[in-house]
Amino acid sequence: MATSPSTPPRLLLAGATGYVGGRLLRALEAHGERLRCLARRPEDLVAGRPATTEVVRGDVFEPSTLAEALRGIHTAWYLIHSMGSAGSFEARDRLAAENFATAAAEAGVRRIIYLGGSGRSEDGLSAHLRSRQEVGRILASTGVPVVELRASIIIGTGSLSFEMVRALTERLPVLITPRWVSVEAQPILVTDVVDYLLAARHLPEGQSGVFEIGGADVCTYGGLIREYARQRGLKRTLIRVPFLTPRLSSLWLGLVTPVYARVGRKLIDSIRHPTVVTDDRAARTFPDIHPCGVREAIERVLRKEADAVIETRWCDAVSSAGEVRSLEGRRLGARRIDRRSRVVTVPPAQAFAPVRRIGGRRGWYFGNALWRVRGFLDLLVGGVGLRRGRRDADELRVGEPLDFWRVEAYEPDRRLLLRAEMKVPGRAWLEFTVEPEGSGTRIWQTAVFDPLGVFGRLYWYGIWPLHVLVFRGMLRRIAEQAERMPASPASVRP
Repeated sequence: MATSPSTPPRLLLAGATGYVGGRLLRALEAHGERLRCLARRPEDLVAGRPATTEVVRGDVFEPSTLAEALRGIHTAWYLIHSMGSAGSFEARDRLAAENFATAAAEAGVRRIIYLGGSGRSEDGLSAHLRSRQEVGRILASTGVPVVELRASIIIGTGSLSFEMVRALTERLPVLITPRWVSVEAQPILVTDVVDYLLAARHLPEGQSGVFEIGGADVCTYGGLIREYARQRGLKRTLIRVPFLTPRLSSLWLGLVTPVYARVGRKLIDSIRHPTVVTDDRAARTFPDIHPCGVREAIERVLRKEADAVIETRWCDAVSSAGEVRSLEGRRLGARRIDRRSRVVTVPPAQAFAPVRRIGGRRGWYFGNALWRVRGFLDLLVGGVGLRRGRRDADELRVGEPLDFWRVEAYEPDRRLLLRAEMKVPGRAWLEFTVEPEGSGTRIWQTAVFDPLGVFGRLYWYGIWPLHVLVFRGMLRRIAEQAERMPASPASVRP
């Protein structure tokens, strides 16, 4: 079915549950684009989507599901890969790309935009980089114009490479480093990657080709570690040794970082090769995009990180291998996250009422004696303690103190985000949100701790038993309080 001239062309995103795909999804929705998302589990995407976004079931390993999903599509983004799967990810990536390319050609898709990996074939690329580039060739093999963007290291909260750098730097005062930390790359901020992916949809009809994209600086993994340590105020020593093979390095990563050993092996195989921009075609084709350098990229990640933690929920990508992992008690990089929820039989506004009244003279609903002890200990070490209370017993404003927290974000009857200002070896946030569920409401409570160095992690594990006791009890009491509160006229559903 052809798109009429008066109707904006419909776009399709395959890989919306992935790291880059999820960010591209939000950017496209912010631009008001008419978008269709291909998902093996539509239930992972449907919540909170605007009317302009359609989510359909489709699986690149089931060709019969692709024809209808691609019908009427003008431009499709292909952001699928299988590196996290067991077995031969190259074979799975090849099959997925062949199925998608064939279905796209049959459906009359006018352009595919694909995000691959940098690297020169003459350097003897790793299996991962070979596969990424092979996928680009397969997508173009059926005649559909393909815009292939090849990126180096992506800097951003949650990216595999950046979280590896973060975890190594946060956990190890002395790093025994193999040769690959000295290999040159051209790291690029994830928002710059999204800008390229967005801009590619406006290229002239039929334009295609490979575009190498990178940040303003050429840097090594060692350089990334040093810059991250500098901005976090950490002193780190790198000692290079020649005998750490890719296999040993991947096992080492599996012990000291959140990267699985099999993924770490594939990653290290890739970063042993230079991934720098060798031509200026992207700069000439996308003159309005000016990627930032490494220092600014890390600064922007750390500065905006608090919002990213809560907005994205730190959800793992649903890879083409179908591995879906729970967030409960998960860690990503150095962060520790505790997320729990309870369902109540009242409307969202009534469920949120105890949340917006938390702290101050009312206390924290559970373990108030423990909260007071924590406040006293904070005063002893020069912190603010609980003495600040809250400005108003019933209303909150962004930026105001609340005991030893500060209100970082507040959406009435929906969301409260608190940033810790007590003395802790790291950074901490506490968030409450409510969302309708059936005839009732689910209350979510999320605690995030970003430890600073070894002492920060010892602190987290040391208080963990009390943390579980207090936060579990607090959520239970909030739910009980919500059930007992009288419903206000604003909280009654029409």
